[in-house]
Amino acid sequence: MTERNPRLIGRVLTAFALTASLSAVASGTDVAAAGAGVCALGEGELTIGDLPAGSSVVLCNAVGRVVTYDGTGVTVPEPGMAVSIDMLTTDGESHGFTLEVGDDGRVSYNLDDANPDSSTAGYDRPDPLANTVDPAVDVPEQDAVADPSDPSDGAEVADTDALRAPGACSDGAYKTADLKEYGTYNWYIGDDGMPGGLSRTNAKWAIYDAIDNITDSYNNCGYGDSVGAKANFLSETGREASISKTGRCTGNDGVSVWDAGNIKDSAVATTCSYSWPMPGVKNDLREADVRFNTYDYDFTNKPTSSCLNKYDIRSVATHEAGHVFGLSHVGDGHENLTMFTDSFLCTTKARTLGKGDVLGLRSIY
Repeated sequence: MTERNPRLIGRVLTAFALTASLSAVASGTDVAAAGAGVCALGEGELTIGDLPAGSSVVLCNAVGRVVTYDGTGVTVPEPGMAVSIDMLTTDGESHGFTLEVGDDGRVSYNLDDANPDSSTAGYDRPDPLANTVDPAVDVPEQDAVADPSDPSDGAEVADTDALRAPGACSDGAYKTADLKEYGTYNWYIGDDGMPGGLSRTNAKWAIYDAIDNITDSYNNCGYGDSVGAKANFLSETGREASISKTGRCTGNDGVSVWDAGNIKDSAVATTCSYSWPMPGVKNDLREADVRFNTYDYDFTNKPTSSCLNKYDIRSVATHEAGHVFGLSHVGDGHENLTMFTDSFLCTTKARTLGKGDVLGLRSIY
């Protein structure tokens, strides 16, 4: 017999009770008396205007529908879940937002990287869906080893600052999201092709190195590692990141996957994060998927002097790992920080954190 998920059953019962309660109110002659949440949605993708803050995903039958904003989109989760999308784009602008559904089914949005819950004194909630990948493709946990060399010829380019902004070690700017990994971020390499033509094994080590840049707060500024974030690679998997070719977050399955493929053409990479809302403290990360856009852009694991029109895999991956662990974008004037909204061609500088990146992580962990 299939084991029942007590949390899921509880949510179903809560949603049923909410539907019955609100339906009873709405059945009167004055529908407006039912308050916010009574709605009828049209076909196709929705905007935040179609499903405004305060709407009920139960009455609106909105769970599973796509809501768009600022060129991005997320699939509405079940009550008691939040979803965030962050795009690393080529226009230097920040693109992304968070849609949160309370336990009562009501929608709220975070559209501008504001952080309503700044406290980090929360806790890690057990995930009943963790490690659901087919055991046939799982392998034992492994320790990190040296990243194999990229076959590209020539010496790797030096890590240099852009001249139009403060140096990485003198720029203390940062933004944080309403998100924290209170436990250990367990991740997988997915089933799609890998950036830069890397094998899945070599891609694993490149991404492993990038995630370590965040969890170990790797920098050249003299800051020691006082960040308590933790991550663990589990295995390769037949799963794919839950991100569509139009750059939409398509839903959570409890498995955090890194892969590559076709996403929105202005995005170099996209991260979709799912979390449990925790009022008063930062939301608890449950899952974070990352996809590189190999349909529109080229990547390399070793930019050299002959590099042309290629993005550095580990620079992009370090930026995306920053989103996984709760960092948001910084904009114009902060081009030398890892979390700058754009990624630069043929440079490795985003692999190394700047002052603001480190301070942002320290503010969370």
